[in-house]
Amino acid sequence: MDTKKIGILFGMENTFPGALVEHINALKVEGVKAEFVRLGGVKMAEPSGYRVILDRISQDIPFYRAYLKNAALTGTFVINNPFWWTADDKFFNYSLATKLGVAIPPTVILPHKRHPEGTTDQSMRNLMYPLNWDDIFQYVGFPAFLKPYAGGGWKHVYKVHSPEEFFHFYDQTADLCMTLQHGVEFKEYFRCYVVGQEEVHIMHYDPKAPFHERYVKNPPPTDPRLRDRVVRDALTLCRALGYDLNTVEFAVEDGVPYAIDFMNPAPDADINSVGPENFHWIVNSVGQLAVKKALSDENAARDLRWSSFLSGPKAAESAAAVPSRKEARARR
Repeated sequence: MDTKKIGILFGMENTFPGALVEHINALKVEGVKAEFVRLGGVKMAEPSGYRVILDRISQDIPFYRAYLKNAALTGTFVINNPFWWTADDKFFNYSLATKLGVAIPPTVILPHKRHPEGTTDQSMRNLMYPLNWDDIFQYVGFPAFLKPYAGGGWKHVYKVHSPEEFFHFYDQTADLCMTLQHGVEFKEYFRCYVVGQEEVHIMHYDPKAPFHERYVKNPPPTDPRLRDRVVRDALTLCRALGYDLNTVEFAVEDGVPYAIDFMNPAPDADINSVGPENFHWIVNSVGQLAVKKALSDENAARDLRWSSFLSGPKAAESAAAVPSRKEARARR
């Protein structure tokens, strides 16, 4: 039987990639082997040699992203789809989520404070000037978060409480494209692993705490109805966007879980930050997903067209259907 290899493509992280390779190989599934990806110059249309590649780093390395697109084209399952990940952004996600009925705080996208490199004011002749800031502030409300329309890691994120604070930080954003989003005054905050568009693992999370203390140990009980909605909304979002691995974050105000961040296709999985229990869950679940993909007879290139991601209500109806046994287990 031909070996169906699973490759892990990663960067500076140390604990998750090695643990995942060890876990998959320890399963001793006939014909399946996991290893770290090794590559050099990539020839066009040449198969990668991997049935599955888990991508943990291409968001930072354009060479890797180009390699993964070629791999997907030639029959490799890439987690997550490199074509969609390239096209996606957080503002689009907010708009899609709103169409799907997931609660999103009022959000606007803003022009670059400084002209992007190679452009001038003549490049911006379609842009209203000055902007109607009063209308924007009235729509969003304060407090609010000024943050990039794409990106992650809490980089260039500012909490503002007034127009004066907003303009102070907006002036520092240079040529970044930013969004302004209403700041939810939450009492509960969840970060959810979503794997294979089926499994949801809810983690209590405190974004205000120091980085190494954000994953809450021994959290208080959560209302079962709130947990059910968090699971349902997390699945709705990941099924609509086509992500097989993601984290979805919810800030809860007055019992309503607002989806705050759900474009994390290479989510934190370091044992030193997420803790042993969450770490073992994500290693096991991603390992099972990778093996399932490796053994599948599906056409890996089936999702190279994006229309299935943007089906809107169909994705919502799918997520609202009777939960699988895995989903039911996630709610316990």
